[in-house]
Amino acid sequence: MIGLKHRTVEYRRKREGKTNYPKRLHLLLSSKPRVVVRFSKKKIVAQIVEFTPRGDIVRIGVDSSALRQKGWTYSLSNLPAAYLIGLLFGKEAVKKGHKECILDVGLRTPLPGGKTYSFLRGVLDAGLQVPHGEENIFPDPKRISGEHIKNYGDVVQKNKSSGSHQFTQYLKKNVLPEQITVQFQEVKKKIVQG
Repeated sequence: MIGLKHRTVEYRRKREGKTNYPKRLHLLLSSKPRVVVRFSKKKIVAQIVEFTPRGDIVRIGVDSSALRQKGWTYSLSNLPAAYLIGLLFGKEAVKKGHKECILDVGLRTPLPGGKTYSFLRGVLDAGLQVPHGEENIFPDPKRISGEHIKNYGDVVQKNKSSGSHQFTQYLKKNVLPEQITVQFQEVKKKIVQG
């Protein structure tokens, strides 16, 4: 039994792959509230979270299902929805008195031009200050408005005979992918006007 090394048990959330503690410590040392954004296959959830010694406190929480009330009938987890939920969340945060926060994306690695930066663009357009670095990380404004979905919808419409199963959920709801940019502008206008 001599010479056996005792096994150190890691924190439960680290073992489960839920928390990166060095990254969390780095975020908490800024002593600013965190804009926490999490993506699932069907929704986007955004919260402003503040650290306290007894545990984190959620000050504001919004998920992408709130876009349905504004008239958004497309996917709640695509690039345009990420921008719109960022805009809605940012407006809510500014209204509640938050001015500056830092972005917390968790274990996700954000890609330039992806949903994370589309969400961040919406938050910044709403007036909330979030340090972010270079401007080339944000998606093109045409992609944010859903132009790429509209163009792909046109291609699928032309090649209907190929047996493609794209946009079946939209077609069940009688929503055309070609109209996504129009609806994006309408919903954005409703959010900006309050």
